[in-house]
Amino acid sequence: MASRPVTSTTLTRPKQRREADASRHHAAALLAWYDRHRRRLAWRALPGAAVDPYRVWLSEIMLQQTTVKAVGPYFARFTERWPTVEALARSPVEEVMKTWAGLGYYSRARNLHACALAVAERHGGRFPSDVEGLRGLPGIGDYTASAIAAIAFDRPAAVVDGNVERVVTRLDAIETELPAAKPAIKARVAELLDSTRPGDFAQAMMDLGATICTPKRPACSLCPWQASCAARKAGTQETYPRKAPKTTGRLRRGAAFVVVRADRHLLVRTRPPKGLLGGMTEIPGSVWSADFAVAAARAEAPMPLAFTRLPGSVSHVFTHFPLELAVFHASAPAGAPAPAGMRWITLDEIAGEAFPTVMRKVIAHAL
Repeated sequence: MASRPVTSTTLTRPKQRREADASRHHAAALLAWYDRHRRRLAWRALPGAAVDPYRVWLSEIMLQQTTVKAVGPYFARFTERWPTVEALARSPVEEVMKTWAGLGYYSRARNLHACALAVAERHGGRFPSDVEGLRGLPGIGDYTASAIAAIAFDRPAAVVDGNVERVVTRLDAIETELPAAKPAIKARVAELLDSTRPGDFAQAMMDLGATICTPKRPACSLCPWQASCAARKAGTQETYPRKAPKTTGRLRRGAAFVVVRADRHLLVRTRPPKGLLGGMTEIPGSVWSADFAVAAARAEAPMPLAFTRLPGSVSHVFTHFPLELAVFHASAPAGAPAPAGMRWITLDEIAGEAFPTVMRKVIAHAL
């Protein structure tokens, strides 16, 4: 009897089976760890409880580039005021911006309201359950769509955030720098994914990175994957993930003009709806540029008043550039009309206005 010819396919099948078995072992170990140590988060359903896609979506938007600790109070305020996506859609976008103020990355708030409108008007108040349908909504990219599909609808989607990138690059000692390594990391997560519990698997990966596989001093002895982690074996955990050097934007400067009327009113205006801090409330000011000349700033003052430059300046760092503002202060007569495109608010209304953090710094510096 003739023997079967040995081909590359027959040689790779045992390897593929071993890799599949290893992936199943990894998933089982991770989920067993998660069942014992999962974090209790306000937006996360308890074991056995129904998952609310609205709360999953809201938390995922808020958590973009923002810590769990910072998001907690905002999530509580939003869900108390708007318990459903329909309620959020019915609210004016200005109210959403005010409630978001201080959380940063304000395009998220505008997209949040636009997405709520889309879900309410185009989908009958129900979020699509698949990645492609979710990606068609405002403000939802690949990561957020995958996270909602997995966590809210148990779809087998590979969810990769910063925590997951750290876990996977350490597990396999991936040398490729971020962001170039992202496709390989996502492919590896897809291999490891437990298709029977994709929502729990996604959250388990996030929890592992957040609580065990931390950026500094990871608790490797408590990790369910310690035995197979290549970086732990080499003692190089804290060097992963590899990252391309950051490029810091050039410092921009500008001026802010704080005008207070004698009857305790503050002069403000609303930024254009598009662009940086779009739709937010601000103190009138100059353009922000690298070659801004503070000596000539008074020429851009919003009213013909006696402005005094205050000592010091206000510094703030945006994602792409640092900013330094000179702050000028002036008093206006009671009842003075606001210039075109501006308005007066009472000093008591400051807390409820949609001021971004940089503008609250300006107000604190002046008042």
